[in-house]
Amino acid sequence: MSSPAATLNAPVVDAPAAAAPIAPRKALVDSLKPLLVDVGLPLASYYVLKAAGLGTFGALAWSSVVPAVRTLWGAVRERRLNGLAALMVSVNAISLLLGLVAGDPRVMLLKDSAVSSTIGLAFLVTALRGRPMLSAGLRPWLTRGEAAKTAAWQRLSAGSPSFRRAETRFSAVWGLALLTECAVRAVGAYTVPVETMVWAGTVIMIVSMVLAFLVSGRVAVAPMERMIEAETEAGATER
Repeated sequence: MSSPAATLNAPVVDAPAAAAPIAPRKALVDSLKPLLVDVGLPLASYYVLKAAGLGTFGALAWSSVVPAVRTLWGAVRERRLNGLAALMVSVNAISLLLGLVAGDPRVMLLKDSAVSSTIGLAFLVTALRGRPMLSAGLRPWLTRGEAAKTAAWQRLSAGSPSFRRAETRFSAVWGLALLTECAVRAVGAYTVPVETMVWAGTVIMIVSMVLAFLVSGRVAVAPMERMIEAETEAGATER
């Protein structure tokens, strides 16, 4: 909300134009809601429950409730699968199963690899099917909640093969990065001393994330930004 001074000094404009500064923020929040509910809420719930004294098994189980309900609700009411919610349920289920057999410290080291591979496989499969899962998370950052850029994204995603290929490349790069990380950590879990692999696993994860960020930025994000800017300018010119 603007201050009284800013209101007095502002030029006289029509009502729709005055509301324009609020629209981008609202659009950005609306775009992020699925990520916050399906990914952010379960992760936050897990750490909160752990901090409250609940065991790993119980924290994972309870943090799966929201994505599980959203997955079932989408399947029954909307007859479609909520990809992000289903992914979080799958990841937690794998973690729970591994937790039941985690007497061996090397199996515990494999737990994070199993989680990464599940996420990576989901990213890769959706990319190969032409419905890249990561597009939902990428769109708010490239459009910045601006109505014109959001509309440009929608037009490009619906009608531009080049843009669709860039969307696919983004998810594919991250999927391959996570699967590669999983493979390297799995090999290390059984070939490297446990005490070494405990910290080396974190290093491998960080390196893979940095590489995925750099590669996806070059082959997908940068081209998509250019296409969005060009499409936004073209749309403004037509109006």
